[in-house]
Amino acid sequence: MLLAVISDSHLGAPTSWLESVYARHLARADALLHCGDVTGRSTWSFFLQHPNFHACLGNCDWDLGDALAPVVRFDLAGLSVAAMHGFGNRSGVGARAAEALGSQAGLVCFGHTHQRHFSAHPGFFLLNPGSLGEGSLALVEIEPGQEPVCAFIDVDLS
Repeated sequence: MLLAVISDSHLGAPTSWLESVYARHLARADALLHCGDVTGRSTWSFFLQHPNFHACLGNCDWDLGDALAPVVRFDLAGLSVAAMHGFGNRSGVGARAAEALGSQAGLVCFGHTHQRHFSAHPGFFLLNPGSLGEGSLALVEIEPGQEPVCAFIDVDLS
């Protein structure tokens, strides 16, 4: 199964660029996860077209506090996935996400830093897809009984 992971889109409203990225990379995924900072309610509504969309609240999601929780959890192909945006100093966000959610999920996803990251830890994997608004996303292949395989994708910003 394919999990598309994005974060930090920072778009107040959908654009033709976002529609193109969605059609090319996100629509085909079995699940779509946004790790916070969707930024605009209309952008969030755009992502709701995906039949298996999940999102958590980011520090720039001021008008989405009634719609998004700070942490989101779901299962995909037998893998427990948990996500939070992150907070505070960007240099420690990954460690804080791992500490908060690593005992609860096989794949812990986070945002906030705008920096790509994928690493294995005892009992879980840690992923930051980078910033969609800066041209980065992650596609994760998940097969039962196997380790997830992450590929980072560069998307053209024009």
